[in-house]
Amino acid sequence: MSTELPPEFARVRHTPLWQATMPPMPPAPAHALPDTADVVVVGGGITGLSASRELARAGASVVLLEGETLGWGASTRSGGMVLSGFKWGLEQLCERYGRDTGRALLAESVAAVDHVARLEETEGIEAEMRREGHLELAWSRHDADELEAYAAELGGYDGSATWIPRDRLRTEIGTDAYYGGLLFPADGGIHPGKLTVGLAQRAVEAGVDVHERTRATAIRPQRDGRVVVETTRGALIAGKVFLGMNGYGDAAAPALRRRVLPISSYIIATEPLDPALLAELTPRGRMFFDTKYFLYYWRGTADGRMLFGGRASFWPTSDEKAAGILHRGMLEIHPQLAGVPIDHYWSGKVAFTYDRMPHAGRSGEVYYATGCCGNGVALFPYLGTEMARWMGGGPAPALARIGFPLVPAPYEGRAWFLPLVGEWYQFKDRRSGKARARDLASTGG
Repeated sequence: MSTELPPEFARVRHTPLWQATMPPMPPAPAHALPDTADVVVVGGGITGLSASRELARAGASVVLLEGETLGWGASTRSGGMVLSGFKWGLEQLCERYGRDTGRALLAESVAAVDHVARLEETEGIEAEMRREGHLELAWSRHDADELEAYAAELGGYDGSATWIPRDRLRTEIGTDAYYGGLLFPADGGIHPGKLTVGLAQRAVEAGVDVHERTRATAIRPQRDGRVVVETTRGALIAGKVFLGMNGYGDAAAPALRRRVLPISSYIIATEPLDPALLAELTPRGRMFFDTKYFLYYWRGTADGRMLFGGRASFWPTSDEKAAGILHRGMLEIHPQLAGVPIDHYWSGKVAFTYDRMPHAGRSGEVYYATGCCGNGVALFPYLGTEMARWMGGGPAPALARIGFPLVPAPYEGRAWFLPLVGEWYQFKDRRSGKARARDLASTGG
């Protein structure tokens, strides 16, 4: 164990909590690739599994390629938060993309939360889905003013968001570290490992031909409209291809790689807490994240732990060092957790884009959905399903209407500039923190 970690990590396991507590994946015995398929799906996470299940149920022959094992990537490494919305507010979406598209985008994100919640009922996937709401917490007074204004803006749309002022925040969370919070009551949390296993089981039951440890290395459209997919185990010809790799894309799709930034996110999880302590920290079972650039996000789990995550660093770093940073951050917010053992720590890749929006689209017979930007657990099971319906002749999702910008820098998959971006973000957080400290001192808060 690294000396960078405090004593609370004495029994810690360097493995995602969700992977350690989910049932086994359906078996995927190694066998030869077929020569052809109606559709080849690249990526065996929640996006690719959702798309492949829907395509197979519609009668297509579907081959799913996964470079590691099903669910190995972000699908079982996230915080398990099922959140609506995007990085941009409603009016910002309307200014960027037009009022009709802006409203359709927000409606799509709300429909995505409903879709994930319905999977337990419609698919029999037992994934501990709880719709207790999420709370975006204002780190500074300026952030509080912006969130309160956004609550008023959304009030004219569907009335779903509620501003919780600082003097009432203790009814929502056991800390005095924030200036208020914006509550979205219809959102929630899930066990993403159990969700991924459930989606995998339904895909296999639908007849999807799964090939693990089979990496797509090149995708070449042919003149006849079909697509050659080259892999580490040979090549096959597909009528259509769907790319659902997100933050784990590689050279097989260079056009996407130049548009997606894989950014590491880190998480720690405590041992199961005394129920009274958990109720003090999160009396209503909300999902939490704050407004810092280097944000924190945290939640209670169904088995009574506190899970705490964040960006930690844009510089290359170890999971051990990042876990120590997160532990200190967790204690700043919830000093009640001092001395509580940490059971798990891990990391994963979040797919960000230059415009901080998820994207979906097509180029010929190659379709894609990528760029979760932190909202993948909610959006991408829905988006994978909707993309499959589009491939089968249905309408395109609203996200397919918006342009997908390149990263405006020399970039071929190695984001050499991210540490510089991170330094700028940390500077802005420090500047905000100084203003916050002066404000707290003047008010006695």
